[in-house]
Amino acid sequence: MSETQSKLVGLIGWPIDHSLSPVMHEAAFSALGLDWRYLAMPVRPGGINDAIDGLVALGFRGANVTIPYKQAVLPLLDDLSQEARQIGAVNTIVIEEGGRTIGHNTDSAGFIASLRDGGFHPSGKTAIIAGAGGGARAVVHALLAAGMEKVTVLSRTRARAQELMRSFGDSRVHTGKLDQEQIIEGAMSANLLVNATPVGMWPNVGGSIWPDGAGIPAHLTVLDLVYNPLETRLLQLAKESGARAISGIEMLIHQ
Repeated sequence: MSETQSKLVGLIGWPIDHSLSPVMHEAAFSALGLDWRYLAMPVRPGGINDAIDGLVALGFRGANVTIPYKQAVLPLLDDLSQEARQIGAVNTIVIEEGGRTIGHNTDSAGFIASLRDGGFHPSGKTAIIAGAGGGARAVVHALLAAGMEKVTVLSRTRARAQELMRSFGDSRVHTGKLDQEQIIEGAMSANLLVNATPVGMWPNVGGSIWPDGAGIPAHLTVLDLVYNPLETRLLQLAKESGARAISGIEMLIHQ
């Protein structure tokens, strides 16, 4: 089969140099004998509208969406799955014959599966989430559906956190300011800490939402959505303190 007949999919975001998705998908296509190609497509700020039009014009079958476009693509698509609509974010676009675009969200299912594989069960427990973007929205959706008692979302932008809280319309969702003092204070009584920010992502691998020198409570489960590096500084600190640490690569695999 010729190269021109290959079915095209890929990843859009900015930046995407850190992403393992192209390598993983290309390996899977090869192992399955599928004539598909998965391309990494960095989309500069301001270019997301053109990027979606370009995917359709070039005959792509779909694309994954990563930061910072999981919410920005919503009004650009022809339709959304029920889950994507509820979450308010898209990480997967399916392009049907004729160019109709459908937004889906698999982050939520991937997140909850990685938590349970790691030995954490959310029902009746409490969580602190650092970040209020598309990834955080999927986390909130998953935790509420799994019966979590209280979810506190910390954001540097008050308006963004409040909009997230309003969109879910659930009294179990609370908000606060994203800083290390609030993270530490909240984690003392929480069962789960989730990093849904890019802090600690390659190439800035020394970054962490938790400060060095301040021990992480051993009762805490810590999940970092960042998966490159596989063990972020946050997860290193969690392990050093005796807390349960779950890598974001587990969520990536499940989704």
